[in-house]
Amino acid sequence: MRLAFSTLGVPGLPVPEVVRLAADCGFQGVELRTHPEEPVHPGLSPRQRAEAAQEFTSAGVRLLALAGYVRVAAPGDDGEVLAELRQLLELARDLGAPYVRVFPGGGDAGSGEGDAYAVRRLARAAPVAADLGVRILLESHDSHRRGEDVARVLDAVRHPAAGALWDVLHTWLGGETPARSHRALAPHLGYVQVKDVASAEDTAPLPPGAGVLPLPEAVGLVARDGWLCWEYEKRWHPEAPELPALLPGVRDHLLGLAAVRG
Repeated sequence: MRLAFSTLGVPGLPVPEVVRLAADCGFQGVELRTHPEEPVHPGLSPRQRAEAAQEFTSAGVRLLALAGYVRVAAPGDDGEVLAELRQLLELARDLGAPYVRVFPGGGDAGSGEGDAYAVRRLARAAPVAADLGVRILLESHDSHRRGEDVARVLDAVRHPAAGALWDVLHTWLGGETPARSHRALAPHLGYVQVKDVASAEDTAPLPPGAGVLPLPEAVGLVARDGWLCWEYEKRWHPEAPELPALLPGVRDHLLGLAAVRG
């Protein structure tokens, strides 16, 4: 089992400090939130990209994914969505990240309309991603929060460079059991995001095991060589305890769940 954490939990932290935190706390990888307010975004120069990539390489920490905010199921112009996605894919190539996260973002569009947008755009973007050596992962989120919703899109795209990111919170909020989510997503799965919350109404971040999410069941379904990424939404909950102090306990808890599974 390989562990990563998302920089959503350490908003604005410079890349060298992120890498050092991962190495010091026993995490093999990092998911970088990719947004203009963060240190890593598509506006980086070639030199800045090379420097960021070198930070990860020198520390032996994997840059697992760029967590972007492209919404592939959102109504609107395909060209704008695809241009934004290409920028993320090129940034991932330059930094050495194997994955780029995208959201559905279908909003009020019906499932058929949202699916049509997402399938068309991912089908066009997937060959570009493959040429760049990157895989696009559609996260179980918002308009497509269940595993079966994401799988329905990806089954229609039918390209290996378009896959799934399983966010355990959102499939749970969508009423799926971990087993059902995993069955739907397994043929497409890139990696799994885990977190914990107090309830469906109170989604402020908690340490693993302190909330109600079915983490033991979800972790038990992840491949032995798979990636678990701890997503702690400090950016949206500034009152939450600081993530760095929690990371050793997060690591031990997740590894303990993996050991029970074994």
